[in-house]
Amino acid sequence: MSHPTLDLQEEWQDKRWWWLLSPSIPLAFTASLLAFVWTGPWWCMLLAPLVIHVLLPLLDRVLGEDFSNPPESAVAQLEGDLFYRVMVWAYVPVQWIGTVLGAWIAATQPLPWMGYVALVLTVGAINGIGIGTAHELGHKKEALDRWLSKIALAPSAYGHFFVEHNRGHHKRVATPEDPASARMGESFWAFLPRSVWGSLQSAWALEQERLNKLGLSVWHGQNHNLQAWGLTLLLFGTLVAWLGSMALPFLLLQAVYAASMLEVVNYVEHYGLLRQRDASGRYVRCEPEHSWNSNHLVGNLLLYQLQRHSDHHAHPSRRYQALRHFAAAPQLPAGYATMITVAYLPPLWFAWMDHRVMAHYGGDLGLVNLQASARKNRLETGH
Repeated sequence: MSHPTLDLQEEWQDKRWWWLLSPSIPLAFTASLLAFVWTGPWWCMLLAPLVIHVLLPLLDRVLGEDFSNPPESAVAQLEGDLFYRVMVWAYVPVQWIGTVLGAWIAATQPLPWMGYVALVLTVGAINGIGIGTAHELGHKKEALDRWLSKIALAPSAYGHFFVEHNRGHHKRVATPEDPASARMGESFWAFLPRSVWGSLQSAWALEQERLNKLGLSVWHGQNHNLQAWGLTLLLFGTLVAWLGSMALPFLLLQAVYAASMLEVVNYVEHYGLLRQRDASGRYVRCEPEHSWNSNHLVGNLLLYQLQRHSDHHAHPSRRYQALRHFAAAPQLPAGYATMITVAYLPPLWFAWMDHRVMAHYGGDLGLVNLQASARKNRLETGH
């Protein structure tokens, strides 16, 4: 049975082999590190920022959007096909290889400061996108997928995302109570510390509540946060023991950048959107209209369709290869690569996005998830 708000105008074609592009990202970025080791020029390691901030926006612009949806008759076969799971699994070992290689370069190879920055950005990008991989894995019920999610989060030291995203963010998304839902008028630089600290607090509280119900201490080994952070300590500790103390600053810096990549995507995904309350005072169920969506083809193929975020939040158990476009979902003007670049520049972001938020709500400011300072400014200026 079709959904009344689905856009089914374009004929769907299975992109099976194109999904190989997703694990090719860490492979290509790791290859740029090897190119530096073998040839010497530090600028070899600029591939990651060039791909993310220049090439992908251009490809999204040239190749455009894909609005087609898989028919419901194909979904069971798609979701049961092991190939699509392997495509997600394949990211993780290459991610770890890139991290180890990056730490080795940082600790043993002479680098100008520009080369060191390029190295941090490259490995940080591998692991920042790796958080997106962990996102896909962490939503699954299979034990292998869930442990691989924690392993993928280890290099970014952001293991609490495993808890907070699934049990915190998905419950509170598009509400003022959610630290990972950005408010209209809130810059990314104001959102970043609020989301980082709020998500950390929430993840700890969620595990404390779960374990206490089981009669266990929050410090018990079953604490998912402690398990994930333990993997980070194991990875970082092993690399420092092998390579020496010079590896540690690099590992910390790339982890900070990786986490910031997740948070800038969080900032984009729900900016200004708000779930309303029903007659009982509870927030309405999350629907596609509560997440910004993008159908830009290249970004979706590289990010396991993370950009089809509207369907993901409305139906979180649905696997990436079966996610759909909904006509009712608010649409981003560009793919994530472009949007995260613009998000770093608040005046440009506000000029590009605030009127889209208002249009989505028919100009009714009372329906918007609005930053308090922005509300005060609009009331004083009348704009």
